[in-house]
Amino acid sequence: MRADFYPDGKGDPIHYDVLLEKEQFPEDVTEKDIEIHAAPATREQMKDWLKSIENETLPVADVLQGHISTASCILANMSMALNGRPLRYDPKTMTVIGDEEATALLRRPYREGYLHPEPNTV
Repeated sequence: MRADFYPDGKGDPIHYDVLLEKEQFPEDVTEKDIEIHAAPATREQMKDWLKSIENETLPVADVLQGHISTASCILANMSMALNGRPLRYDPKTMTVIGDEEATALLRRPYREGYLHPEPNTV
């Protein structure tokens, strides 16, 4: 298989052979519950994570960046569910400032026998 890139404007076309992930890692096709479309990105993330451990550096997708991205989406969805009202989150208290209803939506009830870990007890 080949890839071809034709620039719009200046520059020369680029042509190169492509090795598809499914050809390089055929076991992905039969892996139970794998998200085949996400396998290449997952594989690169894991390789970067292992490299960061070896080099004692932060990975390209640091857990804090992942938390901020995820929390932003959750808060946006909560705002829409609450008729679009604006929400201001306080990461120190883990509450939505001045909004008990929104704060209550930040966690779900746990099954019997399980407790939600509180930051001051972890």
